[in-house]
Amino acid sequence: MTIKDTPEEWEIRATGTPFVGKKTSVRTDDVVMPDGTVVRRDYQVHPGSVAILALDDAGRVLVLRQYRHPVRHKLWEIPAGLLDVPGENPLHAAQRELYEEAHVKAEDWRVLTDVYTTPGGCDEAVRIFLARGLSEVEGERFEAEHEELDLELARVPVEELVRGALAGELHNNCLVVGVLSLVAARAGDGLDALRPAEAPWPARPFEA
Repeated sequence: MTIKDTPEEWEIRATGTPFVGKKTSVRTDDVVMPDGTVVRRDYQVHPGSVAILALDDAGRVLVLRQYRHPVRHKLWEIPAGLLDVPGENPLHAAQRELYEEAHVKAEDWRVLTDVYTTPGGCDEAVRIFLARGLSEVEGERFEAEHEELDLELARVPVEELVRGALAGELHNNCLVVGVLSLVAARAGDGLDALRPAEAPWPARPFEA
């Protein structure tokens, strides 16, 4: 058996969109099950996201602390953002987010991993990049608003983030997946063996 996710789409008898928000919506599908029964499934429709594990020459990861209202927590996270434009190149979006949130640019970009964050209730797909060769960006900083007005930035050793994730002290999906993927990649074929930054992404197709 090959352990690999495969695309598949079951028959939908009816569909509707009972809620449309600013960035996401809720869809209701009546889906035919393998035994022929029809079951209603509600899920969030999401444009997709990018996240950036920015690793500096001292082995530290650039993280930020931000208030997340749905979970009533301030979470330590890695820079991330929505794919606001349909078909947008995810690398370009990641470079933009790293600049806007951390005022940093990177010389070397790789795909660290691709994930569905909560596939049981949302179709969000996230591409997590590894960014190396970091340097500060000259010029004015991006003007923050809303939750980002309270943003805190830090550079934290990889080992400390791994410890925090395994101890249940760090909970952000992209941070935990990204840091543990980084450690696994180092222990495997090495970071230079990761996929190129513009590797195909079937979950969110784009033009180079």
